[in-house]
Amino acid sequence: MLNPADPMDKISEMTEAPELSVVIPVFNEAAAVDGVFVELTAALDILGKTYEIVFVDDGSTDGTSELLDEIAGRSATTQALHLRRNFGQTAALMAGFDVSTGTIVITLDGDGQNDPADILKLLAELNQGFDVVSGWRKKRRDGLLRSFLSRVANRLISRISGVRLRDYGCTLKAYRRSVLEDVRLYGEMHRFIPIYTSWQGARVTEIAVNHRRREAGQSKYGLGRTWKVVLDLMLVAFLERAATKPMHLFGGVGLLALLAATLVGTFTIWNKFANGVAFVSTPLPLLVVLLTVLGIMCLLIGLVAEMILRTYYESQDKKPYAIRHSRKSTTDD
Repeated sequence: MLNPADPMDKISEMTEAPELSVVIPVFNEAAAVDGVFVELTAALDILGKTYEIVFVDDGSTDGTSELLDEIAGRSATTQALHLRRNFGQTAALMAGFDVSTGTIVITLDGDGQNDPADILKLLAELNQGFDVVSGWRKKRRDGLLRSFLSRVANRLISRISGVRLRDYGCTLKAYRRSVLEDVRLYGEMHRFIPIYTSWQGARVTEIAVNHRRREAGQSKYGLGRTWKVVLDLMLVAFLERAATKPMHLFGGVGLLALLAATLVGTFTIWNKFANGVAFVSTPLPLLVVLLTVLGIMCLLIGLVAEMILRTYYESQDKKPYAIRHSRKSTTDD
């Protein structure tokens, strides 16, 4: 019998890594998880591939934990990983990524709204040479307001990030494990995984998938999450511009501020001698001082950020590049 305290027991029993890992974050879905498991295993069995299913219980309090243990107990390919409390979907997905071992990682929700039959389409698209395949809920079964806000958010995210997807919020996605190795997520950044992988050179695409109405349980996604998405998007936009070359961002702002200070200062002096306007009678001298201080501070922040970035890469032996593949001749000249 497995020791529930050790989440790696079931994985360690496998002699080799499976071809597929299906990671399912779950929070208070006791009414849905058994149906999801039955439908998912039926869809996976017809693929003819080895697989594992990792349910990540994100601190459920409605009996989901016990039900997942019962499911894992009757299935040699299924693991139930229990987090100590509700850490959020992003942390649950990261936990699933860390303990799973499959060459391809598939994620889907535990509420039954994703259709496991669409996994076949995701895999077919991966076989076309893509590294990330994201589901697009073309016909959403949600309320009109929520669907509208989602469309607006997706267009904004696509425009800012440069990664054109129509449905960042769809959990049903397929990844090659190689593109997830350097992805580390915090807060509620799971919806931006395709962006992070794209920054590493991953080839990302999107296909339409089936979206079903929730038949059991309650939705965990309220309109109150909208402002969190906006804040996360601001962070993504900042990281995209400053993650590897912070001096270009901060230094550019600093130089613009110093240029503005020079122009305003020149105008102030000209205004003094040409029109006799005293310095103390206008706020322009104060503006010059503020712009100068801002410019110098931005330049200093850029320098400090560059030193921190250098320390980050060198202390952890990280590389500022990602290799897709390499080829070397095996014949002697």
